[in-house]
Amino acid sequence: MTDEVKETFVNASGGRRATGGGSAPPAPPAPPAPPAPAALAAKVRTLGPSMTRSMQRVAEAVAGDPAGCAALTVTGLAELTGTSEATVVRTARLLGYPGYRDLRLALAGLAAQQQSGRAPAITTDIAVDDPIADVVAKLAYDEQQTLADTAAGLDTVQLGAAVAALTAARRTDVYGIGASNLVAQDLTQKMLRIGLIAHAPGDPHLAVTNAVQLRAGDVALAITHSGSTGDVIEPLRVAFERGATTIAITGRPDSPVTQYADHVLTTSTARESELRPAAMSSRTSQLLVVDCLFVGVAQRTYESAAPALAASYEALAHRHGALRGVAGDRRA
Repeated sequence: MTDEVKETFVNASGGRRATGGGSAPPAPPAPPAPPAPAALAAKVRTLGPSMTRSMQRVAEAVAGDPAGCAALTVTGLAELTGTSEATVVRTARLLGYPGYRDLRLALAGLAAQQQSGRAPAITTDIAVDDPIADVVAKLAYDEQQTLADTAAGLDTVQLGAAVAALTAARRTDVYGIGASNLVAQDLTQKMLRIGLIAHAPGDPHLAVTNAVQLRAGDVALAITHSGSTGDVIEPLRVAFERGATTIAITGRPDSPVTQYADHVLTTSTARESELRPAAMSSRTSQLLVVDCLFVGVAQRTYESAAPALAASYEALAHRHGALRGVAGDRRA
């Protein structure tokens, strides 16, 4: 489906647009607030792969030396990065700032935060001969950074809309392949435990045939780090065309999957290495978003969710007791 075709379904704010009737169009949404200074580095990591090379140079410069770049005029930053003033302004806008002046203010704020409590300089590159203690330290730091970046860059307006859709859904289908399917199963299991109907089909064919059954009032959620996994995009497209509310969790906000998403939740795009593929860091950020969704739904359905959770704990209590008995027998 092209952008033009989707435009008949979706308005500028992501909601579905009625194709008939003579009512006046809704008022345009208010422009989003610029990202907080702490979110700047996360935005650079997330949007960097989709930028032109000249814009990447500007983004990398401001993220790498916020204090130095905050002192530069737009002309000075253009000269430093070997780009043009127009490129600097376009980069600032892509990062979420109305203009370069707003970006400079954010850079000054970020520099002040770093001076008051700079994160430890630990590289996440893991060598084959690293001691296991170094591996633990590097992975722990990278996981913390991934979570912090995801939290800083998460659009809470989109998150709130996704929570509202999930709360009201008659049924929710969650699509994911590989490591993303593990995250999909995590979400559906949580939702089932509070009495909501949710499915996470692992087979791509089953995902599509399930999506055919969706309609308005249902929700389809796609999880794909790259945003270009065909086996995830196809069922989301089918669900979108059937009228279901669609949500995408992805590390690429401009990727193909977002063409069929009413709500987009962006995860951190961590740098992968030979010994740590992207699936590991992407799963960490996806799980954070999934937990945010679940807790939001549980808050809105607390009157029914709390008893359902208690019942599920009670139903499994005897199994945990039996396992403790076995462990005790082995120690005897």
